[in-house]
Amino acid sequence: MPETGPTAADWAAAEALIRELPPDGRVLLICHVNPDGDALGSMLGFGLGLRRLGVRRMQATFPGPPEVPEPFRGLPGLDLLVPATEAYPDPDLVICFDAASESRLGELVDRLDTAGAALVLDHHASNTRFGGVHLVDPRAAATSVVAEQLLARFGVPLDAGIAECFYVALTTDTGSFRFDATTPEVHQLAARLLATGIRPGDISRRVFDTRPFGAVRLFGEVLGRARLEPAAAAGRGLVWTWATLDDLARHDQRPYVLEALIDSVRCTAEADVSCVLKQTAPGEWAISMRSKGAVDVSRVAVALGGGGHRFAAGFTGRGAAEEVVAAIRGQLDAALIPTAVG
Repeated sequence: MPETGPTAADWAAAEALIRELPPDGRVLLICHVNPDGDALGSMLGFGLGLRRLGVRRMQATFPGPPEVPEPFRGLPGLDLLVPATEAYPDPDLVICFDAASESRLGELVDRLDTAGAALVLDHHASNTRFGGVHLVDPRAAATSVVAEQLLARFGVPLDAGIAECFYVALTTDTGSFRFDATTPEVHQLAARLLATGIRPGDISRRVFDTRPFGAVRLFGEVLGRARLEPAAAAGRGLVWTWATLDDLARHDQRPYVLEALIDSVRCTAEADVSCVLKQTAPGEWAISMRSKGAVDVSRVAVALGGGGHRFAAGFTGRGAAEEVVAAIRGQLDAALIPTAVG
């Protein structure tokens, strides 16, 4: 899919959906299952912006258990959240954040049909263009970039609450400004967010540098079983490991702590591709993949039923861990980036 952003008509259509809401219109904000910093930050920041516009009847939610991961429990706007079971069944407008496909909406996917209108804000190149109106910009470093641009069109000023949400989203998806998506525009947005008075050091410590001791022990165990396959990906190398439900139970940890594990695996010098399998049910895994530049892991993910970005993607795998990795291994050669070959 070509990496082009929203057209002028797309922006106009999105604005119209919000401007034409009746005074008592009900708005439902939805982000993807197992929400990360960009999903929650974009949704809550945008919700706070809509509140400043005068939207009174509004809920925010995500599929699955209504548990906000510990690193994000200090985000402004959490009062907007309701469990999926309590979300408006037929809102006037549903707005989806950071979800590349309908499958990422879980049991809330039916709102796309029951809502009066649907708007999708996203930055995944693999977005399937589900829903009604799309603001999908694969060039954006995070969905929060798209959300901030839409709020700016309504003249909503950035305050500290909105800024903190968007800053968490931006730093999460740029790896604290370490990934290739970190453009001059990203730093310009970060500067505008910081100008509201938010404290980046406090935010970063809370989001990136704080985890329970049990999670530290869990990471050590899971990293200790990592496997390196130097010949995979046409010699570029693959490193992978897995974490089971038993691992989580043994260390008394919640699944969200595993989201940061990929960063400890991807630093392996001998491998371009890194992969972490996180068990979600017997025979089922949430797969996180990263590439340093030689492999388009979004092609691997799409081929296996998922999606994502060129250098960061994922999917749901089924079977034994070795079977899932065999399926990944079988897609790597076809996903080599031509400029990286040779």
